[in-house]
Amino acid sequence: MEFVPSPAIHRVLCADCGTAIEPNGANLCVACLRNTIDITEGIPKQAAISFCRNCERFLSPPSAWIPARLESPELLSLCLKKLKGLSKVRLTDAHFIWTEPHSKRLRVSLTVQKEVLTSTIMEQIFEVEFLVQHGQCPDCARLAAKNTWKAMVQVRQKVPHKRTFLFLEQLILKHGAQKDTISVKEVRDGLDFFYSSRSHAIKMVEFLVSVVPVRSKSSEQLLSADTHSNTANFKYTYSVEIAPICKDDLVCLPLKLARSLSNVSPLVVCTRVGSSMLVLDPATLRHAEISPQVYWRAAFESLATVSDLVEFTVLDVEVDRRHGSRKGKWVMADAQVALAGAFRSSGGAKVHEDDGMMDFDAFGETNQIYHTRTHLGAILQPGDTVLGYHLTLSNFNSPEYAALKTERIPDVVLVKKTYPNRRKKSKARNWRLKSMAKEVDESEGGNKGVVGRMGGRDQKKVEEDYEIFLRDLEEDEELRKEVNLYKVKDVTMDKPVQERKVKRAQFAMDIDEEAPAVDNQDEEEGDFPEVKLDELLEDFDEMTLGDEVDT
Repeated sequence: MEFVPSPAIHRVLCADCGTAIEPNGANLCVACLRNTIDITEGIPKQAAISFCRNCERFLSPPSAWIPARLESPELLSLCLKKLKGLSKVRLTDAHFIWTEPHSKRLRVSLTVQKEVLTSTIMEQIFEVEFLVQHGQCPDCARLAAKNTWKAMVQVRQKVPHKRTFLFLEQLILKHGAQKDTISVKEVRDGLDFFYSSRSHAIKMVEFLVSVVPVRSKSSEQLLSADTHSNTANFKYTYSVEIAPICKDDLVCLPLKLARSLSNVSPLVVCTRVGSSMLVLDPATLRHAEISPQVYWRAAFESLATVSDLVEFTVLDVEVDRRHGSRKGKWVMADAQVALAGAFRSSGGAKVHEDDGMMDFDAFGETNQIYHTRTHLGAILQPGDTVLGYHLTLSNFNSPEYAALKTERIPDVVLVKKTYPNRRKKSKARNWRLKSMAKEVDESEGGNKGVVGRMGGRDQKKVEEDYEIFLRDLEEDEELRKEVNLYKVKDVTMDKPVQERKVKRAQFAMDIDEEAPAVDNQDEEEGDFPEVKLDELLEDFDEMTLGDEVDT
C-alpha cells in the first residue's frame, strides 16, 4: 500500500499576538477574539427572583406563582425567563452550580453561541447569579389577614352528640381533604370550613357527598362589581346537612318507605352509615339500604340514640340453626336477658336506696326476664353484658311508632355487646388519633381537636362522645379500616384503684365507691376486641434522629 501524505495545513500569524493559527475571517486567535468581542454583552449577570416562604412558590412574571424545588427543571426554566438578552444568542447548555440552601443565592452556568464575523461562530461560558428575595404571594397575604375567604362550607347535623363529626374528621385526615382549608370553626350544630377558592370548596362538598348521606345547597354574595370590565367579586357559601341518623340508632321507618324497601319491618336498627344508610331488622335479619335521595324525599328521625341504651345481662342464648338464619357476621338467636344487676344481692352490706338505682326500679321491672330475637347470636354467651333499647318502658313521640301493632313491638331490642369488666381496668390504649386542628390552625386549636374547641358546659359531653367513639373503633373492625390509627410510644398501664373517679354516666369507666379493692369475680372478657399491631401506623411527624432512650 502506497503512503499518501495528508495535505499541508497552511497557518498564518494572529494579527494581535502573532501566534500561528489556522486562517479565519478575523485573522485572530481564540484568546484575542474573546478579548475583542463579548457575545454575552446585553445579558445581565445578576438578577432577582421572588420566593414566598409560606407556600414555597416562586413568582413567574407577571403574576403567576408556581411551586418549584431547588435545582429543578421548573426553577431553571423560570430563571432563564428572567434574562432578557438570551434571545440574541443561541443557548446550548444551562445548569445550576451548587450553593448553600440558606445563602439566598442561585448560581446558573450558561453556554451560548453566536456568529461574530463571516463564517465565525464563537462559544462562551459565563455565570449568572440570582438573588432570592422573600416576599408574600397574594394567596398567603389573604390568609394572613383575618376573615378573608372566598368560599365557605357549612356542615351541619341536628343531633345532640358530636360522634359523627369526630368520625368525619378522621375521614378527612385519611383522604387528605383538609389540605386546601384555610381554617375550621366549630359552631353549635357542626363545623365551618373556609377556603380561598371556590373550586376548593366544591371539592370539599363532593368529598362529603361520597362519605356521608347529605344534601347541599349553595348561595353567593356580591362584594364588588366593575361595570366597565364586566367583572364581579363574590363570596360563596355551601350549606351541607348530614342526615340525623347515626350508627346503632333505633329507627321507625314510614310504612310507605318500608314497603318500598322489599317490605322490611318498620322497626329497624341502623348498622352502618356511609354514602348511604344500612338498616337491619333484628328479628328477621332482613336489611335495606337507604340512599340520600330516598331519605330526603321523606325525612324521618331516630326513635332512640346511643345515649338511650340500657345494659342487660344475657341469661341464655339459643342459636337458630334453620336455613337463612345467618347473613354475614349476623346470626339469628333467641335470647333471654334481664336488666344489669337485676339479681344482685347486697350481701348484708348497707346500701343506700338512691345509690346506683336505675329508673326502672320505681316500676318494679328490675328482676323481670325478657325474651327477644337478636342478630348477635354469633358473639353472645350466657353471662355477657349487652346494650339494648328497653321498649317496654319507653315512650316515643312518633306517629309511625304509634301506628305499629302492639304484638309486633318487642320488649327489648339488643344492639351491641359491651365489656364492662375490661373497661373497669382503665388500661391505656396503645394507639391514638390525629386531629385536624393541628393540620389546619394550630394557634386557635391548641391541644384540642377541631371538635370540642368551644369549651364551656358542653366540653364534658364532647369528652364522653369522644370516649364512645374510641370504643366503637375498638369493637368494630370494619370501622377501623376507614380511619388511620397511630402508635403510641409510652403507654401507662393500670392506674391505682384509689385514683379512679366515680362517674354516674352509663358509658363511664368506673367502679363502686364502697369497693376500693379490685373484685376478683370481675374477670376480663376473653373476647374483648384488641387493636392489632399491624393496624397501627407510625407517626412520622414525631420521629426524630435525636431521640434518647432512657436505660
